[in-house]
Amino acid sequence: MPQPQKTPSQHNSTLYISPLVNNRQNEVFVTPPNPAAKIFGSPGSENTTSFFNVDRNVTNNGNQSKDSQPLSQAEKLRLWRHDALMQHQYKTAEFIGDKVLALTSDPNDAFWLAQVYFSSGNYLRAKSLLMSKPEFEKSVSCRYLAAFCLIKLELWDDALDLIGESNPFRRDEQYQIRNSDGGIKLESSMCYLRGLIFANQNNFDKAKEAYKEAVFVDVKCFEAFNELITNNLMTPSEEWEFITQLNYSDADNNDELVKLLYSSRLSKYFNVHKFDEAETILKQDYDLGDNTDILLARADYLYVQCNFDECLSVCERVLSKDQYNFSILPNYLSCLHELGGKNKLFLKAHQLAESHPTDAMTWLAIGVYYLSINKIIEARRFFSKATLLNPNFGQAWIGFAHTFAAEGEHEQAISAYAFAARLFPGTHLPNLFLGMQHLLMDNLNLAEEYLSTSYQICNTDPLLLNELGVIHFHKNDLVRAEAFFKEALTASKNLNSDSQTWICLHANLGHVYRKANELHRALECYNQVLRISDKNDTNLLASIGLVYLKLGNHLKSISFLHDALAISPSDPVATDLLKRALSSNQHYSKPFFDSASNKIRTMRANSISTTSPSMEPQKNDDLEDVGDIARSLKMGEVSSDEDEEVMDIESD
Repeated sequence: MPQPQKTPSQHNSTLYISPLVNNRQNEVFVTPPNPAAKIFGSPGSENTTSFFNVDRNVTNNGNQSKDSQPLSQAEKLRLWRHDALMQHQYKTAEFIGDKVLALTSDPNDAFWLAQVYFSSGNYLRAKSLLMSKPEFEKSVSCRYLAAFCLIKLELWDDALDLIGESNPFRRDEQYQIRNSDGGIKLESSMCYLRGLIFANQNNFDKAKEAYKEAVFVDVKCFEAFNELITNNLMTPSEEWEFITQLNYSDADNNDELVKLLYSSRLSKYFNVHKFDEAETILKQDYDLGDNTDILLARADYLYVQCNFDECLSVCERVLSKDQYNFSILPNYLSCLHELGGKNKLFLKAHQLAESHPTDAMTWLAIGVYYLSINKIIEARRFFSKATLLNPNFGQAWIGFAHTFAAEGEHEQAISAYAFAARLFPGTHLPNLFLGMQHLLMDNLNLAEEYLSTSYQICNTDPLLLNELGVIHFHKNDLVRAEAFFKEALTASKNLNSDSQTWICLHANLGHVYRKANELHRALECYNQVLRISDKNDTNLLASIGLVYLKLGNHLKSISFLHDALAISPSDPVATDLLKRALSSNQHYSKPFFDSASNKIRTMRANSISTTSPSMEPQKNDDLEDVGDIARSLKMGEVSSDEDEEVMDIESD
């Protein structure tokens, strides 16, 4: 009976027991000089097949090697089995693998036969084989694959019992031990599986630690690194600290490349110069400028900067190269939603529904489309389906919460946002949305707490800075409100000039100046909104009318208030202000009021401000009343100047 192969330790990979590696000579994988003659030789020739020429006893010159032995029967069968597995001929691999295992009873052969079962989706059969004998159970590779089978079967507790809740191979010097074959250490892979189990049990803290340990043990375990980064399980500062602690020597002479690639995937909230440096080196020294992962990192950076136009352009560039790249889809869908790309959303959702009907990303895309066309009930149904298919799909949970927020169902929205915050502790968005919901419910303290938590993660999001400004406006801290709005405008320099966030910021800054009685600065902000906005807003026009009323320019006040009521005839604020503006002009003759509308519209069209000599201020009781009204407006004693009514904050 053939001697069993040596089984790998936890510091080796499955390459250690791969027949392609074990039996490899220097020239085995070199293409023959005449491939057609060597591989496709005619029947009866000495090169009928190249498979059985892979003999240890043949040297480069065709002579017998003194230190090598010919391949045994089992070794040749292993090569046959392995090649069939690589070519996805599972029936062949199963047929030969079963015979090899019968000949050897080797745990490694049990592992490779179980790989055949696993690859063809027979997880229960693979697990049963791997656990069928005590010697199989002792093999690290067999235990790893058996646990993976249980994970595929969603038997989380059984899988955790098999590999343990903590790393049984942990030692102080564990990170210094290198494997001898260049693959991924099995110990690292088992830590990754442990993280998957904890994540599906909603134990995200333990999942994060397991993933981190997997990358610590072997930097080549990208699966664990990807789970940490894409799920935002670490804060941005934790990510950058983590990446400096990794042992890149495990990647041999690819250590610099791996470090640059990992750096490009980290949070773009700060250390942007390091990202730029890594991206530049990867483009120039490694010629990876068109690589989809580098483009994905650039898209993440642009999205964080709220530069949706350029982010969309990068996403479309990636999709033109690989239309089924799911990693880019969250950014792509979000940008289309922000920019109103309803047709493109419909097309992408339709394509995904045809090609991947059971994938959670498909139902996310459909939900975003329905949310964009304001069909909230349908959007909620599809977001819900996405969360059912993948309970840890944070983007779907955020979309699900948006549907409640759109209908004013604050409690349900807060619950969904809170779950997303648990899934994505390293991103600022869930806490931002939680703060916005509490602000709408007038829970100022809770709103400020969530917004401050979000600000600690990201201090460059214009929407977040705007919401913080609104909080301080409502708390009557006008100095800090002004500072946040100005900071938001600085952060918004890359936004479209007609972006809703940009317009909202100018309007809100104008409200701050209005309340601080800096009326001319308030008018500058309001006029900026009129210049960059393609549509007028009742709230804005009423605010301008109020400022002119405070300035004593009743004619212009009446003009803007008339325009506000032309858009929304039943607006109570504009109606109240117009009554006050008209009453303050009661010393004018009735014929003036009869023709006021036509005169106002003519003056507005010609941008001319004229004052009739008869309108000069006079010392009389009527003007004293007007002065009282103006003072009461300044002090916020009149209902029309209440912050909640005049200052309208728009949120995404």
